[in-house]
Amino acid sequence: MHGRAVLLLSLAAFASAAALRASDPLLPLIAGSVATTPGGASAVITGFAVAYGLLQLVNGPIADRIGKYRMVFWVTAISAFGNLACALAPSLATLVAARFLTGATVGAIVPLAMAWIGDAVPYERRQAVLARFLIGHMFGVAFATSVSGFLGERYGWQAMFYLLAILYAVTALMLQLELRTNPQTREARPGAGGIGAAFGRMAALTRLAWVRVILAIVFLEGALFYGALAFVALDLHQRFGLSLGASGSMVAAFALGGLLYAASAGRLVPRLGERGLVLGGGVLIGLGFLGLVLAPSPGWAFPCIVGLGTGIYMLHNTLQVHATQMAPAARGGALALFACSLFTGQSAGVWLASHVVDAAGARPVFVVAALGLFALALDFRRRLAKLR
Repeated sequence: MHGRAVLLLSLAAFASAAALRASDPLLPLIAGSVATTPGGASAVITGFAVAYGLLQLVNGPIADRIGKYRMVFWVTAISAFGNLACALAPSLATLVAARFLTGATVGAIVPLAMAWIGDAVPYERRQAVLARFLIGHMFGVAFATSVSGFLGERYGWQAMFYLLAILYAVTALMLQLELRTNPQTREARPGAGGIGAAFGRMAALTRLAWVRVILAIVFLEGALFYGALAFVALDLHQRFGLSLGASGSMVAAFALGGLLYAASAGRLVPRLGERGLVLGGGVLIGLGFLGLVLAPSPGWAFPCIVGLGTGIYMLHNTLQVHATQMAPAARGGALALFACSLFTGQSAGVWLASHVVDAAGARPVFVVAALGLFALALDFRRRLAKLR
């Protein structure tokens, strides 16, 4: 009964990922239109990611109170207007503000969808269902990174945001129809005690040692991985002379790697176990970023980016499964903390990386990401072993 509901949540995740990565290939165009550097233009990524992360602390408890699926519908509908505001922004400051406000709503979609899946799907089936759900997210990354550059070159950087506004409006309509027709999407017993109690339950989670471990790991993952990924398209454009459309399409191979993981998750999970997935993910990520540093031509970058996509989903999907179990009675709040840590880390990573990129290019950022994420995977694997 939850199959169609999960499919629509996956469509909403597609829209969320598209909004998240839409501006990456557009940085040179935005920089040129407002007379700043690509690193300066990356404020549109940082502002979005800050709101994406911090507003989780509000979205999660509200969703625990009013219903997670219903909350996904509302934030999707509001996000249509946020992306329209981005398209109409007359200056960099206005665009950054519009992206910040859009991130505040877009950021709720994936963690609340995961929390609803955690409620609806038994634990033994959850990792495979989450992997299938994330296919929408992967396609969203591919769509944004490939289409955004081409649209920007032909119609201006605003075109992608007009397209996103339409996408969000259509997705919201479909979610509303599902709410009306599928009783499973309407949670019968929202969290007790009102909004204040929901915030209290979320805050109390941070007193649990394992929760703090998961939040710290996902913060560092976001800072290292997504802080570097944001500049892959720019690096390919500047180093190899690829057009913005071509460099964005190359980065879309990241989603292909994620799809390879999703397609094989049913076999990989029982064969490798959580510790094997984490180690394999760390190895692939490290090799992927180091491969980008050493790539002598654009063709060499393609398998590296595919490896990054496979590796990060092997690592991150394992983190997500543990996040859904941190607090079964308050999953909305638990996943909100998880997403807050992830995207606060991403915003910090992009901000720090932007200064390095402007001064020395993207390759030093890729080296730090490779070594840091491999070390992080080893540490997480060791901690998982202690749980057994």
